[in-house]
Amino acid sequence: MIKGKRRWAVRPATIAPLCISLWAVTGAIATAFNLQPFQLLELQSQTLFFRLRGSIAPPQEIVILAIDDDSLTQGRDFKDSKTLAAIQSWPWRRTAYAEAINKLMAAGARSVAIDVLWDLPSDRPADDQRLRETLQRYAGRVTLASQHATSQSDGGGLEQFVNPDPSFQFEPQSIGFINYLAEPDGQLRRFASAYLNRIDADLRRSQPNLRSFDEASLQASKLPFVPPKGDYIFFYGGQNTFTTVSFWHVLHPQNWALLKQQQMFKDKIVLIGPTAAFLQDHHPTPFGEVSGVEIHANAIATVLENQALAEAVPDPLWRGLYLLFGVAGIGIAIGQLSKRATPRFLLAIAVAGAWLLVGHVSFAYAGFILPVVTPMLAIALSGLSYLGTGAVSDQLEKLRLRRTLERYVATPIVNEILNQPEDFQALLQGRKLNAAVLFCDIRGFTSLSYKLPPEELIALLNAYLNAMVEAIATASGTIDKFIGDAVMAEFGSPVSYGEQADAMNAIRAALGMRRLLAALRSQWQQEGKTLLYHGIGISYGEVIAGNIGSLRRLEYTVIGDTVNVASRVEGLTKSFRTDILITESLYQLVQEHVEVIFVGEHLLRGREDSPTRLYSLVGLRGEPPTLYHQVHEELCRYLDYQQSRT
Repeated sequence: MIKGKRRWAVRPATIAPLCISLWAVTGAIATAFNLQPFQLLELQSQTLFFRLRGSIAPPQEIVILAIDDDSLTQGRDFKDSKTLAAIQSWPWRRTAYAEAINKLMAAGARSVAIDVLWDLPSDRPADDQRLRETLQRYAGRVTLASQHATSQSDGGGLEQFVNPDPSFQFEPQSIGFINYLAEPDGQLRRFASAYLNRIDADLRRSQPNLRSFDEASLQASKLPFVPPKGDYIFFYGGQNTFTTVSFWHVLHPQNWALLKQQQMFKDKIVLIGPTAAFLQDHHPTPFGEVSGVEIHANAIATVLENQALAEAVPDPLWRGLYLLFGVAGIGIAIGQLSKRATPRFLLAIAVAGAWLLVGHVSFAYAGFILPVVTPMLAIALSGLSYLGTGAVSDQLEKLRLRRTLERYVATPIVNEILNQPEDFQALLQGRKLNAAVLFCDIRGFTSLSYKLPPEELIALLNAYLNAMVEAIATASGTIDKFIGDAVMAEFGSPVSYGEQADAMNAIRAALGMRRLLAALRSQWQQEGKTLLYHGIGISYGEVIAGNIGSLRRLEYTVIGDTVNVASRVEGLTKSFRTDILITESLYQLVQEHVEVIFVGEHLLRGREDSPTRLYSLVGLRGEPPTLYHQVHEELCRYLDYQQSRT
């Protein structure tokens, strides 16, 4: 036997896991390969964490002697020109630095680190000589600056170390590398050693003992140096976070006397460097623009207090792998915790928010940098995938349910069902409810089917059923099924408007069916066609409603004793020569609104133990019974005629 190819279809339920896998893989790739857009987002999250943490007090062992705007102004404008003669114009004479170093050391400073590059002699040999004498006196306790420079030439880029002039270098040397590596967002975040490690190996071998400025400064101070656990500086704050003294105060006798009295520099690492805007030595950091000497202070303080920040997972490939399994696992777990789209989305957003909190705590309090933005985006997008596919699934389910229900129910009722907040599928599950059940059957249809040509019979039946369905739908009823020429309908399933309203809708439907069939008979009589009469039985009570059938064919229907009673009552209309019979259970709900004729108590097949009270429906109370009598007379003549022919 040849089997047809099975058509493969993607269902909304399978799309969400595929999307989650896509986000997890994308996040993992972005993390493993440090893709710049995602790297920028991660750096912005670190900036946010720094600012949420805020400025904190730095160690007291570090003081900055600032070449600031005030010092530049005082050197130029101070009346006692002899006192500040060395700082009257920029660049300052080197005697100013020599005097400052001597005073600082005399005041008990542990060491002095100078963030000013002295790579060439000045045009004042005497000044250079005085500086050399000072540096030689405090050799090993004064750290000088060295930097990496790149220049362009016809032959390509030329790299070199720019070191202090050899005449200023004395053993034991203390020379520190002052370059910092700018991150993709332009900010300085890592120690100078990170820059140093990026330099060409051959160039580095030319100066094997070169250390970063922070390391050299700490070793010069004889304080313990513990290599930092990570590459990232623990910034204590923005500008003016560290204790700062204007350079000119050290040169001014009265101000210096006050500083000595306060023991401002005793046992301190003193950093000398520019902070004046004019000198253009400001760089972007997580706390905004900060002068170079203050960045050095942050780096030294970070190492001194062992506060360096480190990547929680240093290897980018492993970070990507962890993110892959983490995001995928979270996505699957969310899918297992809830089956509805909105809770899944809200849960994903909550998990993303929790991850942001974990990242902040790890960063600010544990000193470890976790990927934050990329996994947050992947988790949030997983939630959106659940939400989107859930919405698509809901719409498809609504469409499927609409197609199912429109076979039975009027469009307004279908819309009302679909607008209900409960699960659509629950409407098709088995449930007990109270409803009015209506059966309608054509009198003598079996004999007609033998007499009429098939084309005429089908046309006649379709015209009749179309009118009956219209009457039922207008009264908010549900067409349950057609059984040959019979119609089964219910009122109160799948949507109930209340017991009395459902019962009255059944009454209005039956009266509408009477009216429309009477109109059809009038039309058929004029056209010379066969006339049809019917009987209607209605009962009210408990039924079980749901989709019933096999795997191949399911049908929304109601079953139960109320259905059986309605069917039996419809069969009795012929015996009582009436077109509409209702039971006591229905009559009790509508008795104030209808006119009826009590036809007695009768035993129904299957209910021989308790007789059923039956009523012939005349019409609505207050309306003339003209149509009822007309139909009753015509039906009696028709039944008499049929009886005479048998």
